[in-house]
Amino acid sequence: MAKYQHHDAAWRRAKDEGLRSRAALKLREIDGKFRVFRRGGRVLDLGCWPGGWLQVAAAAVGGRGRVVGVDLLAVDKLEIANVVTLVGDLADEAVCRELLEELGGTADLVLSDMSPSLSGVRDADRARHERLVELAIAVAGRTLSGGGVLVVKLFADIPQEITAGLRADFDKVSRFKPPTTRKGSREIYLVARGYRKQREAPPPGAGTVADERGDTKVQ
Repeated sequence: MAKYQHHDAAWRRAKDEGLRSRAALKLREIDGKFRVFRRGGRVLDLGCWPGGWLQVAAAAVGGRGRVVGVDLLAVDKLEIANVVTLVGDLADEAVCRELLEELGGTADLVLSDMSPSLSGVRDADRARHERLVELAIAVAGRTLSGGGVLVVKLFADIPQEITAGLRADFDKVSRFKPPTTRKGSREIYLVARGYRKQREAPPPGAGTVADERGDTKVQ
């Protein structure tokens, strides 16, 4: 098993750049591979604490874009004009409506780096993360524009049936492991592009947002 190093090279690089999480580097790598951002776009960040992904998204969409984040935890103020953060549970229908109001329309890109607070019981932790993936997919179904993109973190051994439906709803679905992912981590990212907005997704059923972004170790 790879030795866990909290203050690794990626962490130091993120800190040097003033980013709030090392996971922000992963989002840059995802965009470098798939070009998920567009200038002037509207971005929704699910489970946005501590704010690293918000920083990257705000820079990528530019001043004419809009970035709205939500988490159960309040994000320390970023002082970025095109970023708004909300505190709330994504399983609450009223929160989804508020997100759309703050965005000013449907999203071009929905991001989810949500992870559960780990208990150390592998099956229980995996089940909790699966619920978060399902929640992110449900929220994306309610908030994405036609042609939009969803980026969601999942564990490599997540059941295929959870994400199989995305292949019917998106033109292309890819799995990607950013180079700055910690050695030994089983986390990967699902990048679904070209949303076919055919139907309204069912309302989110349950779920909660995460602790540290992108630093979950499951192996």
